[in-house]
Amino acid sequence: MVSLGMAMLIVATTVFLYYTTWTLLMPFVDAGHPLHDFFPPRVWAIRIPVIIILLGCAVVGSFLGMVMIRSNRKKAAKANATAAGKKKA
Repeated sequence: MVSLGMAMLIVATTVFLYYTTWTLLMPFVDAGHPLHDFFPPRVWAIRIPVIIILLGCAVVGSFLGMVMIRSNRKKAAKANATAAGKKKA
């Protein structure tokens, strides 16, 4: 379990350093420099986080919607069972 956590920390640190270098340092490097070959065009520095945020919001919204639907179904079933119990009595 510790090795999994360490691997996740290394990956997160690597992604953070790569993105930080790409967005904050590369604009100051000459356009013809070979270092630019290691990074995609800068327009993707905005597009990638926006896509990730939209996907994350969609997943969270879908999860909350499913939880609310299931909760309402349970409440409706409980109300029906209570109403059926009162009619018999």
